[in-house]
Amino acid sequence: MSATGWTRRALLALALLCAGIGASAAGPWREEARAILAQAPDDGLAPADYRVDPEANDTVLQAALLRYLRDLHQGRVTPRDLGFRVATVPVAEPELRQRLQAVGDAAGLRALVDELRPRLAQYRALRAALARYRSLAAGPAFAALPKVVKIEPGAPYDGVAALRRRLLAFGDLAADADPSTTSYAGPLVGAVQRFQSRHGLEPDGVIGRATLAALNVPPAQRVRQIEFALERLRWLPPRSGRPFIAINIPMFRLWAWDAGAAEEAPALSMGVIVGRALRTQTPVFADAMTHLIFRPYWNVPRSILLGEVLPAAEQDPSYLQRHDMELVAGAGDDARPQAASAEALAAARQGGLRVRQRPGPRNSLGLIKFIFPNDDNVYLHDTPAQQLFGRPRRDFSHGCVRLENPVALAQWLLKDLPGWSRERIVATMQGERTLRQDLAQPVPVILYYLSAAVTPEDGRLHFADDLYGHDRKLERALAARRAR
Repeated sequence: MSATGWTRRALLALALLCAGIGASAAGPWREEARAILAQAPDDGLAPADYRVDPEANDTVLQAALLRYLRDLHQGRVTPRDLGFRVATVPVAEPELRQRLQAVGDAAGLRALVDELRPRLAQYRALRAALARYRSLAAGPAFAALPKVVKIEPGAPYDGVAALRRRLLAFGDLAADADPSTTSYAGPLVGAVQRFQSRHGLEPDGVIGRATLAALNVPPAQRVRQIEFALERLRWLPPRSGRPFIAINIPMFRLWAWDAGAAEEAPALSMGVIVGRALRTQTPVFADAMTHLIFRPYWNVPRSILLGEVLPAAEQDPSYLQRHDMELVAGAGDDARPQAASAEALAAARQGGLRVRQRPGPRNSLGLIKFIFPNDDNVYLHDTPAQQLFGRPRRDFSHGCVRLENPVALAQWLLKDLPGWSRERIVATMQGERTLRQDLAQPVPVILYYLSAAVTPEDGRLHFADDLYGHDRKLERALAARRAR
């Protein structure tokens, strides 16, 4: 039986098997176990899930502790039930039993808890942030900010005092900032810009509707976002020490780490564009990148072919040519183009022909794409629409991930292969032929979803909108678990 499938009855049976835990120091062990369960909220866990009666016997206490240890290590929800295809490492029942049987005192129990807690630096940082936001949520409510259409820097604002208190509490305004000002100016503007940057908004210092809405989000809601992020981090396996690429979908950001590098020190970071929230969401999964393709063809996906390209081509015979597209038969890049006749378009609609876009600067994939084979046919790629990276919200793609700086990523991936300088990468992208280049070794890639994260660029806590509604789905899953 897997750990994720444990029932309450199984937990009780396992507890009975572990009845010898702490026998030599029953009092201290029992007190430490109760203290550990009481501290479950420190990790974003619900104390009600592990609550035991003060008069409960050791068997009941141990059952609650076992459930807590499992949840702390691997999470409370199975990620695949929510569409997250990640390689969770469950607690092995025999191993956990053995470790618990080996615990002889309170110190050993605390050491086991520390060992099973995720060791990611992101987890530790969010755990610290959770304590701070819990304190804010438990404190006095913030005074209401007066509603505005727009407040420009330098303008008078009746909400200056309330704004200042919020920004001080959130850490965006220095404690020694001048409290006497009655206009929106000076350090307050810089603090709002920092706040905007941390919340996925344009950091222009202008207080408009979006900024005001973010300022009005209660700390209790931010607490919940951090708790969701901690839960999802528990679903991840430990880092392997290999080079690694991570993309946080709702924050539109990519980071890459060298082998063995600290999480706080990525070798590379850049903005990304992800799939549209309503129709073509980028999936959450982990895989391994194997190769790059310079000057790729874009094989138009069938959904786009039927929904966009063929209707346009049937209305305008010049459409395919104007967009550097062609009809071909067969799967290879060497397939011969065919004339865009009405018969050929009909064959494409039936699946007998396909449409591809020729390599070049107007190609939808840009001049390079990065492949990690997966069932969704999702990959990273260049884009000719670089102007979109100037927008704070960037869900514009059909599901694949567009890169702000593909040359930098290619240079990082190929650095261990001789001859691949930045100049050669650029020259190959601007060359005359399509070229595949395998990596020296596969590089793990994860497309993930955290609406609260401490970003390594600035070490500050950032929040994002629940772009795809995954936070809401997790909330429902946790509520259903509590109801069982």
